[in-house]
Amino acid sequence: MSRFRHPLVIVALAAALSVPWVLTWATGAGFGDVTTVAISGIAVVGASFLLAWGAETAEKDVPRAFAIAVLAVLAVAPEYAVDALYAWGAGSGGATAEACRSVATGGHGASAAASGLAGACQDANLAVANMTGANRILIGIGWAGIALLTVWQARRTADPAVDYREGFLATRVTLDKDIATEITFLFAATAWAFFVPLGGGIDILDFTVLVGLYVAYIGIIIRGDIETGDEHVGVPAYFQRFPRPVRVSTVLGLFAYSGFLIFIAVEPFAHGLENIGESIGVPAFFMIQWIAPLASESPELIVVAVLVYKARSTAGFNALISSKLNQWTLLIGTLVVVYSIALGRYGTLPFDQIQAAEIWITAAQSFFALALLVDFSISVREAVALFTLFISQVLLEFTFLRVWEPFPDPKYELLLAYTALYLLLGTALLIARRNRLHELFELTAFAVRKAAGRHPTKPDHAD
Repeated sequence: MSRFRHPLVIVALAAALSVPWVLTWATGAGFGDVTTVAISGIAVVGASFLLAWGAETAEKDVPRAFAIAVLAVLAVAPEYAVDALYAWGAGSGGATAEACRSVATGGHGASAAASGLAGACQDANLAVANMTGANRILIGIGWAGIALLTVWQARRTADPAVDYREGFLATRVTLDKDIATEITFLFAATAWAFFVPLGGGIDILDFTVLVGLYVAYIGIIIRGDIETGDEHVGVPAYFQRFPRPVRVSTVLGLFAYSGFLIFIAVEPFAHGLENIGESIGVPAFFMIQWIAPLASESPELIVVAVLVYKARSTAGFNALISSKLNQWTLLIGTLVVVYSIALGRYGTLPFDQIQAAEIWITAAQSFFALALLVDFSISVREAVALFTLFISQVLLEFTFLRVWEPFPDPKYELLLAYTALYLLLGTALLIARRNRLHELFELTAFAVRKAAGRHPTKPDHAD
């Protein structure tokens, strides 16, 4: 092996990508937006490689699903930080449902206090907008894009997950049936999300249900089996040959350093992009809902692309689905905690009618995407449909509705129209695939009984 291809040299090169930004962060040096985006973005790339290697190495000692769940939490940590920032601003500014309604109707006048309260109410809406934007990007670009990348890369990697079929864009990426638990819990979280706007905001009940779902999910997967079938190569294979104490310390070190890098780099990266966008005329709200989440999701997408490049597309999709689950449960549920701490007492995080519709369309997109995956595969045609639906709604919102307003509130009408479309398509798919849905729930029930210490019989269709 060439000394330049030695695993430790490769790790050192990835870590070196982070050095300029770490020095910038440590010294407090200030740069322009373009330089900040470039340096912090390169650091995010390096951190993503370290994170992927840590997760793959960890699979020797813990169930793969648990290693991927840890990876997913670390990779989307910046999204939590951005949302928590807005939720804190809403609480510290006193944005309650009553106060925000009063501001919207001009009840507080034009005083400085009213201006501050209006800003807090805007922060509450931005917390929801950023969260829903991140979730829709993860599916519309993440799930769809990685499926297409997997098929593209399979020409080189001969990825066994790719099933070539005759017909228009019929080639499929098959998924591991072990993700039945994740898909089922995502169904449950998605179903609950439709009710969140009906409670007047995000409250303690949402926290209890959504965080409870994630805790139950972790309790199940941590009791799963440690897989031994996959042969790792490169850096993970090298680390997995270490004695267990050294190997565990290495994994923890990779997780800690990459998590630290992502935490300090992604927010400046996102804000830099926001500033660049605003300087060329892109509305601030649009930047915060779409560009900032796109930046904060970049570590996750890079990690999954690395796995696909190594013909580990199954692990890549597992990571994407796990990320969606923790964002759709922990991210939503914990917003009310941050908000209440900032408020100084328990309160319900308020949002306006538009953000209610944003939650509904996000839940509907999730429902449709899960209906696609219920047979443990996704075709090129389905990936294109997922991406097309996502990008068309964003483009319509950004361009068409800025110049044509046939309705009193065109954005609200647009969001409801797409919500209905997603629900219609998803329901039709689930009806057609009802037998596969039954199999999915059987596999999840098997995993639950096994985690509870029982010895259930494995379903015939589990393999």
